[in-house]
Amino acid sequence: MKTFNFFSQLHVFGCHVAGPGSSVMPTNRTSPVTTEHSTTLAMQGNIDCYDRRPRSFTAQRGEYWVLYNYIVAQRQFRCWESVTYTTHADFTFLDNLEPLLDRWRGPISLALHAPGTDFNTTLWTIRYLRDCGTQPVADLVTFHFYFPSKHLPKAIPKSSTIFDTKYNCSIPPPWTNTTTYKSQKKLLYPVNVGRNIAREMASTHYVLASDIELYPSPGVIGDFLEMIRRQEGPLRHKNPKVFPLSIFELEASMNLPNDKTELVAMLRNGTAIPFHKKVCPGCHNVPHSKEWLNANTTQAGLRVFHIGKRTGYFVHWEPIYIGTHADPLYDERLSWEGKSDKMTQGYVLCVLDYEFQILDNAFLVHKPGIKTLKKDPARAIAAGKTNSLIRKTIFPELKILYGTKKGCAV
Repeated sequence: MKTFNFFSQLHVFGCHVAGPGSSVMPTNRTSPVTTEHSTTLAMQGNIDCYDRRPRSFTAQRGEYWVLYNYIVAQRQFRCWESVTYTTHADFTFLDNLEPLLDRWRGPISLALHAPGTDFNTTLWTIRYLRDCGTQPVADLVTFHFYFPSKHLPKAIPKSSTIFDTKYNCSIPPPWTNTTTYKSQKKLLYPVNVGRNIAREMASTHYVLASDIELYPSPGVIGDFLEMIRRQEGPLRHKNPKVFPLSIFELEASMNLPNDKTELVAMLRNGTAIPFHKKVCPGCHNVPHSKEWLNANTTQAGLRVFHIGKRTGYFVHWEPIYIGTHADPLYDERLSWEGKSDKMTQGYVLCVLDYEFQILDNAFLVHKPGIKTLKKDPARAIAAGKTNSLIRKTIFPELKILYGTKKGCAV
């Protein structure tokens, strides 16, 4: 196994960081962690947050059983000293974890859908990543497992015994097996259950709730916390706020860009395009995107480039952003197959008058390979059912719970 001297490269960001003034709930509805102000606000960098120490426990969540903090990262962070990348997957997507860690270099909270026999394959995949990989998976990644109550695994080992058995690194990783229990049983992928589990379990105040195939530009954590420390202009606004990162796709043969200068060059020569340009351009059409591309890329660090709203031309925008535990969660009745899984949460953000403070030098790139629109009759049926559910049930609920606001729509 190759070794990676992570701690020699890890930057710990914790001193003199000022928060944007948004309130933080000291705990959440599942009580996953013990919380406390461990020191003075000055020592916490003036981020008003609570340390959230992970606690391993099993609990029901609707029709799902969840193993919260089933495998806990060896390195833990104070609430103010990093940003947690929160995400979801099944074992077939875990080939993305190493390239993600290579660029993120910070804590990751990962919820894994593992019904039936997929549970054991998922465990072997994590063994492979920890025993055979090049990235500090054991140090930085906390894994949570979830599965439907009707599709439990046959046995669940104690987490303390999982790594007693080592992976044979001479054989291929488990994700090369494309046959899954989920596909055999024709189960839907409960994407928002995973999103919410991963986000609720994050120990840091700031979280980047994203998808595992989206890789961030290097250095985001340090640059973001330094920006927060400066508390310039828009950060002092009283409105609730989140910080979107622009998203892009690359040709399959291309290397990931390391900074905005490289990204812009790829966009101009056609080897990169805006995310979902050929699938759903309106879903990721970012306000002032042309101005963002033409802006000066020589300025180091991050700043707020533009404050966008999810209205008008951008009413169906699905931003991926850095936020906090105070932000609304995602509706867990929605599946990946049914599409529109982030639309209802976007409506709530709009009604609550969130500011989308778009960051200038930070971005996300999808795993290389341009997405194209393909006919999928089964998914079209699922999407129709989802649209009906949103229109007849979820949207009327949201109007009662949050109200309405001109320009806001699902």
